[in-house]
Amino acid sequence: QVQLVESGGGLVQPGGSLRLSCAASGIIFSTYIMGWYRQAPGKQRELVATITNSGSTNYADSVKGRFTISRDNAKNTVYLQMNSLKPEDTAVYFCNANRRASFWGQGTQVTVSS
Repeated sequence: QVQLVESGGGLVQPGGSLRLSCAASGIIFSTYIMGWYRQAPGKQRELVATITNSGSTNYADSVKGRFTISRDNAKNTVYLQMNSLKPEDTAVYFCNANRRASFWGQGTQVTVSS
């Protein structure tokens, strides 16, 4: 059974930082492209960042220079370091594992507000 469990969300002031984690089980983690997506109220889910099994990364233009995705294959975990957070980053953040099939976590809420 595949499980992706996100953690690290919360309430943060504009300009602050958060680090999201996603622990995976039930997959050969090192072979999957891992990603973070987000969905704000009333909007479609959108790509935030992805990282391949070789470590190549891709970011949405809106987060380039502020967010960093990384992975630890020994811990079956992918991270999203979010700096200089803005109110428009407020969303539920979802972890994704993609290879032949795609798996999703339940999401973690990130709220950026003063």
